[in-house]
Amino acid sequence: MIELAPSILSADFARLGADVQAVVEGGASVLHVDVMDGHFVPNITIGPPVVASLRKVSKVPLDCHLMIERPDEFIPAFAEAGAAWISVHQEACIHLDRTLHLIAAHGCKPGVVINPATPVHTLDEVLPLVHHVLVMSVNPGFGGQTFIHSSLKKIALLSNIRESRGLGFRIEVDGGIHHQTVADVVRAGAEILVAGSDIFEHGDPRENARRLLKSALDAAKQPVQDLPSTLRGNATGNAGNLPSLP
Repeated sequence: MIELAPSILSADFARLGADVQAVVEGGASVLHVDVMDGHFVPNITIGPPVVASLRKVSKVPLDCHLMIERPDEFIPAFAEAGAAWISVHQEACIHLDRTLHLIAAHGCKPGVVINPATPVHTLDEVLPLVHHVLVMSVNPGFGGQTFIHSSLKKIALLSNIRESRGLGFRIEVDGGIHHQTVADVVRAGAEILVAGSDIFEHGDPRENARRLLKSALDAAKQPVQDLPSTLRGNATGNAGNLPSLP
């Protein structure tokens, strides 16, 4: 199932409740909350109080993406504030298995994130534990960046691994998602689409969300033969030119 997860990082915080309501009316079924600490990434954003406020104005799942050092120390607070999904970076977690179990123990769906330079196979041991894998298609820290096209192969590889191992995790992508990139992302295998500036920074967020979701759903219906040749094998259960599991 294709889902749109608008990133509130790009919303107008002076009217955050109204913006959230607008994108949900436009078809968003998840809200993506980018949490940055100024250490793991070069930016500072929001914490549990904003999550608690969002929980009051929207019933859709809050997808809290922790771009922070020492995430174990903050997971309980985000869970208590109302996070439904919590994802942590592979690069930030010394004991990733333990951290994912901690998220689940607090009643949230655990997710793991990989940066553009992190290989997919660093996740081999934890894929059975996670609800979703988030592929960063930009370097984390700021909105409005250009999509890194090598991310498509990582998405396709994850889709192939999921099928070959019979796993149930979902594939999320974050960074540079707009009308020019969303079709390739969906055809590569992504199901949860994080978009910020394309939805919030111009025009009506409700209509922007509706149009982007429609583009994604249309791409999901595209026949296999119309896929880019490097990804076509993935759609038929074979990774094509991508590396396979041992």
